[in-house]
Amino acid sequence: MVRVVVPSMLAAQAGGRGHFDVEVETVGEALHALPVADLVIDERGELRRYINVYVDGSDARDRGGLACPLTGAHEVRIVAMLSGG
Repeated sequence: MVRVVVPSMLAAQAGGRGHFDVEVETVGEALHALPVADLVIDERGELRRYINVYVDGSDARDRGGLACPLTGAHEVRIVAMLSGG
């Protein structure tokens, strides 16, 4: 079981829930299991540009991206970057 923690702006779209416990094998499966999956993953099945995902504190992009295995992991944290000028 892995806990997926979502930022407050996504939690508002997920019925106010800030985390979800899911039984999955990869980061991609964990993100697809969320009620806000379409806000995190684009129509090509890739992580949206302004979304970062961390597995137990390490950037998932450095560990295989959506294919990153979650064996032994405890937490997947989604971080939405801010942009503007």
